[in-house]
Amino acid sequence: MKTIAAAEANRQFSALLREVAQGSEVTVVSRGRPVAKIIPPGQSGAGESGGRTALLARLKAQAARIKRGEKRNWTRSDLYD
Repeated sequence: MKTIAAAEANRQFSALLREVAQGSEVTVVSRGRPVAKIIPPGQSGAGESGGRTALLARLKAQAARIKRGEKRNWTRSDLYD
């Protein structure tokens, strides 16, 4: 696995993507701390399935705020104000 600084990854992004397409994994660091991992498509990251499972469990446990048949009191444009 390759590690690269965020600024360097930005400057060499096309070359970095070519490496990943050939199967390499790249960790991007900012100020010495990992901030992203770039992996080839089809590979799952270490926390990917665990995060998805946790999110789905949380959403299933959370009650809906608007019940079926009720009207919402906001419009789509309100989301962007």
